[in-house]
Amino acid sequence: MPAFEAVIADIEQQSPDEIIIAGDLVGRGPQGSAVVERVIELGWPSVRGNHEDYLINFFHERIPPEWKQTEEWAASRWMANELSREHVDYIDALPFSMQSALVPELHIYHGTPASNQEGLGKWTAKERLEELAAQITGTAFATAHTHRPLLAEANGVTFINVGSVGLPFNGDWRAQYAILTHEHGSWEVEFRQVEWDREAFLEVYEESGFLEEGKITSTLLRREVLTARPHLVPFMKWAEYLERIPCMNELPDFLEFYDPDLSMVELFQLLQAWDARQESE
Repeated sequence: MPAFEAVIADIEQQSPDEIIIAGDLVGRGPQGSAVVERVIELGWPSVRGNHEDYLINFFHERIPPEWKQTEEWAASRWMANELSREHVDYIDALPFSMQSALVPELHIYHGTPASNQEGLGKWTAKERLEELAAQITGTAFATAHTHRPLLAEANGVTFINVGSVGLPFNGDWRAQYAILTHEHGSWEVEFRQVEWDREAFLEVYEESGFLEEGKITSTLLRREVLTARPHLVPFMKWAEYLERIPCMNELPDFLEFYDPDLSMVELFQLLQAWDARQESE
């Protein structure tokens, strides 16, 4: 909420003609219901992110039975329980995608037309951007999911990853969003960064009980706030590869191995080499 409020204040100073949210209102921290309530008050439209899907499934218990008990999913259980039925109904009704009401040439997805879990970043092949460009009728494609800003172009379509308000992964802890300007048939993009009160938010982690009850996941999410780098997904991939149970006991070994400045591809290559050394020893 502190990051969101800081961005709201900055947006009010910029006075844009239209505001659209690119998804993941919930599922990455202890204030999901407050964020949803604020979005409802503002009346800002949003597409549906993958974390909306996760928490809805937990709320309705459309999950494997073991997920109701394991430490790995403790934070998701907590976040789903924190939502009211009204908030669940709201996020359950969010559309998968939308177009700008003012400039229909702008298409908005949390991920891509294929999935709200497909993220576009500097690693995305030009061929994939060309495929996506052919799937829309517009000239701009706005997305999120990766928590990293991006500006690219393919086949006359401008691709914009707007980054993340509350949980950036590009090493810059400030709240991030993008302003798109459409003039004379072309797009200009300004990526904005807004300072916010991280200390106040980290206090909520403890005061709400989220840090203690969310166990390994909430601990990793807190690290993401502090470092502006991904920790949760790399940890889960590390544990899966090594066939370890994702829990607090494994965190020291992971942190000894992990380099947040590396890409997921580079981390996987490092993991293979690290695992080979462990076996040889």
